[in-house]
Amino acid sequence: MESPRPSTPQVCVVVIGYNDATHVAEAVRSALGQGAAVGEVLAVDDCSTDGSREILGRLAAEEPRLRVLARPTNSGGCGTPRNDGIDACACPYVMFLDSDDVLPPGAVDALLTAVGEHGAQVAAGLCVRRELPSGREVPWQPALYGTPSVVGHPRRRPRLVHDTLCVNKLYRTGFLREHGIRFPDGRFVYEDFVFGARLLAAGPRIALVPDPVYVWQVRRSARKLSLSLDRADIANWQARTAAHREAVRILATAGEQELARAARAKFAEHELPMYVTELDRRTPEYRAEWWRLTREYLATFDEADLGRAAAPGRVTAQVILASPPPVDLPRLKQLAARPARLVPPYARSGDGGPVWSGELPQVHLGQLLGHPVRLLPLTVDASLRTRPRVSVLGLRLYELYGRVAEAGPSTVEVELRDRSGVARGVRRTAAWRAEAGSPAPDGSWTAEVLFDLGALDPRAGVWDVRLRVRFADGTSRRTTARAVDGSGMRRTAVRDLRYGVRLVQPYATNRGDLAVRVAPGVRGVARVLRRRAHRALRVLQG
Repeated sequence: MESPRPSTPQVCVVVIGYNDATHVAEAVRSALGQGAAVGEVLAVDDCSTDGSREILGRLAAEEPRLRVLARPTNSGGCGTPRNDGIDACACPYVMFLDSDDVLPPGAVDALLTAVGEHGAQVAAGLCVRRELPSGREVPWQPALYGTPSVVGHPRRRPRLVHDTLCVNKLYRTGFLREHGIRFPDGRFVYEDFVFGARLLAAGPRIALVPDPVYVWQVRRSARKLSLSLDRADIANWQARTAAHREAVRILATAGEQELARAARAKFAEHELPMYVTELDRRTPEYRAEWWRLTREYLATFDEADLGRAAAPGRVTAQVILASPPPVDLPRLKQLAARPARLVPPYARSGDGGPVWSGELPQVHLGQLLGHPVRLLPLTVDASLRTRPRVSVLGLRLYELYGRVAEAGPSTVEVELRDRSGVARGVRRTAAWRAEAGSPAPDGSWTAEVLFDLGALDPRAGVWDVRLRVRFADGTSRRTTARAVDGSGMRRTAVRDLRYGVRLVQPYATNRGDLAVRVAPGVRGVARVLRRRAHRALRVLQG
């Protein structure tokens, strides 16, 4: 077969949408803007009622490569419209785009070149999650896409099961049709899980490229969240576990036991921490049902499945399996932080070995503590005492079954990092001091760092606290600071030489990390207060 050339029309981009008149034109234009390689853009409208179909019709009247497929009834999900696109595609290659996302320039060319050079049935590239309105970008599964590579068969790279997205890939249309690789129809949330499992089970040759090929635009403040982001109802977790269970079944039935085992390990590493982090924001009824459902599903895993998971996810799964009622949720949330934190108290079994707690001595922690110092789940508590001129960041590093004292903590480098990436970070260094002379087995070390928050770059609105703990033996551990409630966690007006005043608000992120929100000038302070008032009003209005 002749290798496809980006200069000739080879690719059909299937854009799916439902009641997304605000964004669908941008998505379609990003697909058309990929150049000559795109022979057709199929816009599948899932029976919208907000004018989306009319917008697409006007675009199609001006662009011959755009074809609109208008569904007569709403399918209830994303799978059926994508299947319609696969059926209608007339190009050798197909890829998928959601109506609220975009393809970055050069995405199609990068993927098409890769399949041509390596004779692959699939090419995959880097997806970037763009948080809106901040614009902050976070790469999705960057470990898979660091360098160009070719995977002869998915079983040779089990890590592929971690990338469950269907949108950052280019597929040979004939391969999908030959193997019957389709999405679940109807209202099936996490349809990507099942489609991806069917794809891997078919054993394609896959080319991986480091180029950004998809921008996933995350709008958490939207009035209606996307199906996958709307996790407040227990039905979301039921849908996610059902989709994961089906994906594992597909891989196992196809004889791909290693891929099925890797998928179960990924559940412990990815799904569990994501939802554990949010349990403190749910109702007691939700937490009890989530815990019951999760124990029920984890009971189908065997020891080897969890043995392949990274230690924090493995321990989380073991705690859930060991206790019928929900326990230690605040502590599990800290273990789900990135990087993981094992917070006090630190229990030991009768023979002196480290265990999760006195109530759950069957959960051993040797797997967490066997790592080198640079990977230990250290806990550093932080409180920021804001002052009009100079603010004080207080830090406390906890002993961890003797490993910290053994390495000898010497200094800590603290960086205030602009979350948006616009401003340069601010760094300070301080020495650790052992509390009460020499540290006991359950002792701790403290340090204080001074910051002039009024001198921070005014272009940045949120600053994250990042730490590098250095030890006398030459090793170091990069980590985050756990926000500690107290008098320091309050809004304070600080002096700003440029704007006169600046409002500073230390707060805990969803994962419990310390961050600082800053609003410069009287107008900036007023904007923050207005936003807070609007949020409070929405809560009161239900």
